[in-house]
Order: sequence, then C-alpha cells, then structure tokens
Amino acid sequence: MDLKEIKKLLDILSRSDVLEMEIEEEGRHLRIRFKEAEVRRELIPMAAPPPQMNPMQVVPEGAAPAKEGGGKAPAAPEGTRIFHSPMVGTFYRAPAPGADPFVKKGDKVSAGTTLCIIEAMKIMNEIKAEEDVEIVDILVENEEPVEFGQPLFILRPL
Repeated sequence: MDLKEIKKLLDILSRSDVLEMEIEEEGRHLRIRFKEAEVRRELIPMAAPPPQMNPMQVVPEGAAPAKEGGGKAPAAPEGTRIFHSPMVGTFYRAPAPGADPFVKKGDKVSAGTTLCIIEAMKIMNEIKAEEDVEIVDILVENEEPVEFGQPLFILRPL
C-alpha cells in the first residue's frame, strides 16, 4: 500500500463513523485509529442556535425592510411578513445541487415545512416555516452568503 492509497483511505474513513481499522498486506501492517471525540464532533449534527429575534415580522403597507449594505429590499405587500435569517451562513434553496428547490414563489406550505438550508460552520441547518404560509417572494439567491437578521422570504400567513 503506497502513500497515495493510504491518504485516500484516510479521506474515506474520516467521512464515515469507523473509529479504527487494521490492514495487513504483503507482510506490512497498518492500523488507523481516530480519536473518538474528534470524529464524533464532526458527525453529530447541531441544531441551529435560537434566534435572538422573531424571524417573522409584520410589514406595514408600503414599507420596505432595510437590506445589507444600506439598500432597500423590495416593498412587501400589505398583510405579508418578512422571514429573516436566524444565523450567518450560506443560503441553499435545495437539498442538493440539481435537486428541486424546497419552495418556490406561490407555494403554500404548512408549519414545519423546510424553506431552505443555511450552512453554518459546515453544519446544514434546515430552516422551517413556523406557520402555514404562502411564499410571496424569495429575496436571496441560491448559494448566497446571508447575515443574521437578513430578509430571506416574504410570506403571507394562511
């Protein structure tokens, strides 16, 4: 087994839940052992931290929430709510590249439906609807970085 094969094996093992492995080949003996704490830290998904603000906010008629950089987000229609990012990270509209997005404009979804994923510190956090809503607008592009409190969606409660 050459160094290139060992590196490939280490890469595969680091993405699995295997903690230890031994190989004996042509009189050579190789033993790989990962520190359990390091491996488990990478494998245990963490929940999103609780937001410091209510991510849903009623928008008065004609009002436009402030956008990153001092600009204005599109005006929200009366009776809609802005859904804000509960964390800093990267916004994903779909569960995987090439997959259908979780939601589209005009979709009516129930509470608990996944709206998007925000990747933060290599953890994929599913962001879910807090109530039954209609998706009026999506304010962020796929794979765009988002800030805490940044408007993500315009939603109409059902």
